[in-house]
Amino acid sequence: MENTMKAVVYQGQGQVILTDRPIPVLQQDTDAIVRVTLSTICSSDLHIKHNTVLRAKENIVLGHEFVGEVVEIGSAVKKVRIGDRVSVNVETFCGDCYFCKRGFVNNCTEGGWELGCRIDGCQAEYVRVPFADNGMTKIPEGVSDEAALFNGDILATGYWAASIGEIRPADTVLVIGAGPTGLCTMMSVRLYSPANIIAVDTSGERLQVAKENGLADICLNPQNTDVVSKIHELTEGRGADCVLEVAGGEDTFTLAWQAARPNAVVVLVALYEKEQILPLHQMYGKNLIFKTGGVDANAGEEIMKLVATGKLDTSCLITHKAPLNDVMKGYEVFEKKQDGCIKWVITPYERKEHEI
Repeated sequence: MENTMKAVVYQGQGQVILTDRPIPVLQQDTDAIVRVTLSTICSSDLHIKHNTVLRAKENIVLGHEFVGEVVEIGSAVKKVRIGDRVSVNVETFCGDCYFCKRGFVNNCTEGGWELGCRIDGCQAEYVRVPFADNGMTKIPEGVSDEAALFNGDILATGYWAASIGEIRPADTVLVIGAGPTGLCTMMSVRLYSPANIIAVDTSGERLQVAKENGLADICLNPQNTDVVSKIHELTEGRGADCVLEVAGGEDTFTLAWQAARPNAVVVLVALYEKEQILPLHQMYGKNLIFKTGGVDANAGEEIMKLVATGKLDTSCLITHKAPLNDVMKGYEVFEKKQDGCIKWVITPYERKEHEI
């Protein structure tokens, strides 16, 4: 290996740059070094850029959603080998602490959301993955890097959100937000055989993606529809059986509880940039159950099987693809939702002749 690589670094105060960084090395015997073959830009990266993730550290390499090839492993790593293609979980978890043993890996006392937040992430040529046996899932033959790319983060999030929504067959499920995570949530909800999935978003383009790919049965745009009234009309006045709030907008939390029927489950997946108010006096008697994020990304093997058998297909999310060289343009296009961008996929850095 060379000694340096290209990486996207968060410098603090809204500054993100592509620069040179040392190639990572093993620090613990449970680590692995992965050569990144595909990564992405995530809305969480934007939250870090805008200083709304308080636990994020400055001068880290951003990124936490990727696939790659294992190039080095620590002596304690048993489940993967050099040369394996892997999808990597957004959560770093030890597997042994109180929370991990109960499946709450987001709250691992040794980890949580670390990659691209508190330790160097994947928008780079190489990345060090702690607790590699827990955090990596082998990609089987027949599954492309593109097909497995979202397994460890946004698809894991959607899959987890649907799993805790207590969805029953024939339910009416409302998903607020048709962005990348919202679309992954819809396809995960579909696994539970609801009667209707209702998608809400202010983007007609994204609602069209949800409709055309069979992810939503009904699409509502709050810019031209009274969403709460329409949902009550569609449910004989009751409201949605389950609401999954994936947008994190100014008024989407309010919409979530207002659109829910009494005794419904409301899953708050979104990462809010501002405080949200829980007006208990207004919802008294609705007996709502609120469940909040972040994702417990511990279902990598299950998700990989569903991807391999075609039960989950995220191909509709990939709208843009370019090498790491162009990542700053990617940040602009993704953040501003230009050119119909849903997901900007980063391919490996392409060295110019003078860099070789």
